[in-house]
Amino acid sequence: MTKKITINPITRLEGHGKIDIFVDDNGNVEDAFWQVVELRGFERFCLGRPAEEMPRITPNICGVCPTPHNMAATKALDDLYSVSPTPTAKLVRQLQYNSFMLEDHFIHFFFLSAPDFVVGPLADPALRNIVGVIQKAGVDVGKKVIDIRKRCREIMALIGSKPAHPEGGVPGGVTRGITEEERVWIKKTADDAVTMTQFALDLFKDVVLKNKEYVELILNDAYKLQTYYMGLVDESGNVSFYDGNIRIIDPAGKEYAYFHPRDYIEHIGEWVEPWTYVRLTHLRKVGWSGLVEGEGTSLYRVGPLARLNVAKNMATPLAQKEYQQMYSVLGNKPSHHTLAFHWARLIEALQAAETMQQIANDPLLTGTNIRNMDLKLKKVGIGCLEAARGTLIHHYETDSQGLLTKVNLIVATQHNAAPICMSVKKAAQGFVKGTEVEEGFLNMVEMAFRAYDPCLACATHSLDKPMPLELNIRGLDGNIIRTVRSE
Repeated sequence: MTKKITINPITRLEGHGKIDIFVDDNGNVEDAFWQVVELRGFERFCLGRPAEEMPRITPNICGVCPTPHNMAATKALDDLYSVSPTPTAKLVRQLQYNSFMLEDHFIHFFFLSAPDFVVGPLADPALRNIVGVIQKAGVDVGKKVIDIRKRCREIMALIGSKPAHPEGGVPGGVTRGITEEERVWIKKTADDAVTMTQFALDLFKDVVLKNKEYVELILNDAYKLQTYYMGLVDESGNVSFYDGNIRIIDPAGKEYAYFHPRDYIEHIGEWVEPWTYVRLTHLRKVGWSGLVEGEGTSLYRVGPLARLNVAKNMATPLAQKEYQQMYSVLGNKPSHHTLAFHWARLIEALQAAETMQQIANDPLLTGTNIRNMDLKLKKVGIGCLEAARGTLIHHYETDSQGLLTKVNLIVATQHNAAPICMSVKKAAQGFVKGTEVEEGFLNMVEMAFRAYDPCLACATHSLDKPMPLELNIRGLDGNIIRTVRSE
């Protein structure tokens, strides 16, 4: 008789979800499901609104990754109104965006993933958190992490009015420029960001790479998944966060597709399963083939490791050295090792910090021409960039008055949703034996999804059928008095 183990709620991620693990009579895992059970309906209630409101509306989808939605919406407006931002405006946007990428990657590394390595995957859960990380790494480290994140967020607030839910973003440019006085402290922040990111990489190498058990864990087949990979690359084929073309490679590393983001519909298909509110994606021309890896799969992954896999190199020199070292340890490129997402994330943070340095030193940053007003509405606009978690696409269509008639958002966690399900299942099969399982081994199952840094609020969408709702009414003692269900 099959028995079920449930991890609910799953921890150290944005949003609400659960994992159901099904174990047979012999104690072996038959199946496992990563389920997202919350719902955000932004695509629906944005209809009928002026398109130019989207950079202010969509950041409210999520408090962890609002800047990518703000910037993708702004880029979609550029396309919708057939306008390119001025050189200075593009620099200001990229400064805001690279500041976000660095501080967001630091959130994940120090707050969400580091407890599994610095403290230990099997450690007491009461210690396996950011407090435990600070106790291990030192209070001074904690202060430096908080300080650099705070200063990056000050840059984001300077440009977008506030870091949590930025409101800046207009077609053809930005709403304010940067002064020479502001350049001084921005440059200091960028310099310190490079130093702090190098420290984080050294910490990763000392704690993880010098620990034989951790390296074996990274290379363990339980955390290995053979899929396609997708990410933006610049004109030279290097990792790009803000702009570029989309490149997809197959599990062997051969280029499968290379296209402008406006052509995404030709390549990306969306799929709905009844057990989750996340809409899954696949390669449209291959066709939906289910949750399978390797030969015959139509699934792909996005995010830090995917971006490094599809790119020829990093775009900055210090990050390039780290990139080369990573693949020298992991072996062949592309790497299919899911836990390597953490390493790739820090390398990307270093590229973001170096890019901030370059922008801070660019004479054009403080220019006064911050908006191109040559606007021509064409009724369809598509904006694409690399969110911290992976490729983000905003697709808007309007009537002749610029009122939205269609909104489609494809976020990183949608791209990764099916691979996350498979990663969780493989980890469960690798570490769960029997129905009485130690908490630490269940945490090792959670580590399979945590590497992707999923954002569940961003990924959930309305379905084409009524949403089942279950309401439990409890008494003062906590016991359920009545359950009401709506199908």
